Amino acid sequence: MKDGSDKRVGLAAVCAAISALCVAIPMYVIRPFRPQGASALALALEMRRVGPWLAGVCAGLVLLVVVGGWNRARVGRRSVLLGLLLVAVAGAGLTHFNIFEKMFHPYESPAFGSADSVAVEQDDKVLAVRVGLEARAYPIRTMGYHHIVNDTVSGAPIAVTYCTLCHTGLVWSRMLDGRLLYFRLAGINNGNALLRDEQTSSIWQQSTGEAIFGPLKGKQLQLVHSDELTFALWHKEQPQGQVLRPDAPFVPEYESKDWEKHIESTHVVVETAGSGVAAHQLMLGVTVAGKNKAFSMATVLREKLIVDRVGGEPVVVLVGPDGASMRVFEGRVDGGEPLTFAQGANAGTMVDTGTGSVWNFQGCAVEGAMAGKCLRGVESHKDYWFDWMNHHPGSGVFL
Repeated sequence: MKDGSDKRVGLAAVCAAISALCVAIPMYVIRPFRPQGASALALALEMRRVGPWLAGVCAGLVLLVVVGGWNRARVGRRSVLLGLLLVAVAGAGLTHFNIFEKMFHPYESPAFGSADSVAVEQDDKVLAVRVGLEARAYPIRTMGYHHIVNDTVSGAPIAVTYCTLCHTGLVWSRMLDGRLLYFRLAGINNGNALLRDEQTSSIWQQSTGEAIFGPLKGKQLQLVHSDELTFALWHKEQPQGQVLRPDAPFVPEYESKDWEKHIESTHVVVETAGSGVAAHQLMLGVTVAGKNKAFSMATVLREKLIVDRVGGEPVVVLVGPDGASMRVFEGRVDGGEPLTFAQGANAGTMVDTGTGSVWNFQGCAVEGAMAGKCLRGVESHKDYWFDWMNHHPGSGVFL
């Protein structure tokens, strides 16, 4: 009889251990400031996926052992059985707990107001999105806490995302192959946020919009154009635009004005020593024709205008009239010959030396022979070097 009892206790111990591991492994692997190898991350994500039912089965088995052996067990063994049951049940419960959403509360019902009705400092940065006739601004200090805002602009479902650890703000379409997705914060992978869609529980890399785990692995979200501008410049460009209101209960948790200084002092887990660029050097990442190049933000802000090539295509990087915002454009009009640009007389403008035409910060010629013509915008976003390098291997660098 004792052997049978020992076997049942052994079974309960194994089940309790499995239930605990369903929580411990994902928490250990998917946490900030530690490197995540591909195999370890895959194991942690798989444990998170199967954890709720696996830990639930284990908790049920432990409960059966406790009920079945309670009357015959001595006081000491009863204590052991109760302890194992508590571990198993706790593990089963915690597999349904998203610690990242407890640390950074989701903004479930985003609210908006006019620029005059929402308190945002003039030099604060916003992610600016325009779809159709509707323009919206998402303050970075608000986004840095919530990380994700699921929104719909002019009927287009979008996910506005921001990762403070890598300084990356990107907007992705929530429509994929005819399916509407809703995203939640799922953790971190080598310093960049992970997203999870509720519909399939697939895991997405915030910096790339690619599904790295789950039923949709390998799928790619469509990028929605956005600009990172100062609030003052955005308001000037979009006087009728709407601004994301702060989620009142969590305002004390929002990023402070000097948040970048704090982030730049954090530990980086991606090795960058051999690249010759500091891990936390802020870059403007640009992709053209499948080729990547990272422009030093310090250099861009100092020079005001940079004319270069990415993937063999001419590009122009222009700093706005506020001296802080920037945009990237193709260096030609309608596939024509590349234009040669120089700084304009006014901040945030440039002149093409061939025709003497003056171009504004929207990339449109406002004076001269080219007046009325506009350059095509090129997608770009800010990123710390360690993150850009990690997700864009072989990238060119402009220092």
